[in-house]
Amino acid sequence: MANVAAVSPGRSARVIRRIAGRLGGLALTLFLASLLVFFSRFLVPGDPVSFLLRGRQPSPEAVAQVTEQYGLDLPAWQQYLTWLAGAVQGDFGRSLQYRQDVSAVIADRLPVTLMLVVMAGAIIAVIGISSGIVAALNRGRALDRATLVGLTVLSAIPSFVGSIVLISVFAVQLGWFPTFGSGEGPADMAYHLVLPSIALAIVFVVLVGKVTRSSMVDQLRREHVEVATSRGLRRATVVRRHVVRNALGPILTVSGVLVAGLLVASTIVEAAFGLAGIGSLLVQSVDRLDFPVVQAIVMLIVTAFVVVNAMVDLAEPWIDPRSAAGAGAR
Repeated sequence: MANVAAVSPGRSARVIRRIAGRLGGLALTLFLASLLVFFSRFLVPGDPVSFLLRGRQPSPEAVAQVTEQYGLDLPAWQQYLTWLAGAVQGDFGRSLQYRQDVSAVIADRLPVTLMLVVMAGAIIAVIGISSGIVAALNRGRALDRATLVGLTVLSAIPSFVGSIVLISVFAVQLGWFPTFGSGEGPADMAYHLVLPSIALAIVFVVLVGKVTRSSMVDQLRREHVEVATSRGLRRATVVRRHVVRNALGPILTVSGVLVAGLLVASTIVEAAFGLAGIGSLLVQSVDRLDFPVVQAIVMLIVTAFVVVNAMVDLAEPWIDPRSAAGAGAR
């Protein structure tokens, strides 16, 4: 008991330092990202004032009024500090296109994208992890080769091609699903998003499937797995206790990439299916030089990516204690 009491404070200190370090890295990353996102506006050809006053012959007084209204007459660094102070509070300014708060514009579109990403994520988790496990447990056999061939074929299908095929077969020919729109209400929305979520998940199923197979194969070759098998434990028990859990580390590592990838790829899928999500909003805003909306959506994607990666990094020692031991040794 004395040894445990002596070790616990040190371990707690390491955990606190680990959490503090990850939170500090998260804040620094978001700060640097905010600098890139905001000041990249000055590198893009086009003038917000020209967009706001399009179709007119503006007088110098009108130009000056619009410039002052949107704070465009301030120095760049002052514009950034004003924008950053508002962004921290969820206020990204006013949309040039919709003439209302950017937060309100995004809030109207966010539920569609969130449900699309959640449904696609569920498909990726179920099919990707299952196919990887099946392939690993049958490595070298016909089922393993067939799974790898299937994943390779799926990896060659871009999201927009998958969207066209799904619409043609299941919406137009069979009439099982709608071809356009996101529906009204949770149940109707989920029904409308079945095909879009499949189209969005296709490429990422391949990534998760291959990572799962590789990680599982690596664990199956470990000595402790062979020892557990030689002791007469059932194969299913060995796989569940000693293989799957230890193989989750690499799978979780790619989850941060998946979050950002799904949000970015949703722009293509939402356009193909006519969905009113933040992906299609991003494309429209870039086309119409609606910088406040573009900046807000890009920061949202970056924040999701960074936060998920930080959460995975903090959760990894609980899933695989060996990573915590390695970190402590270093």
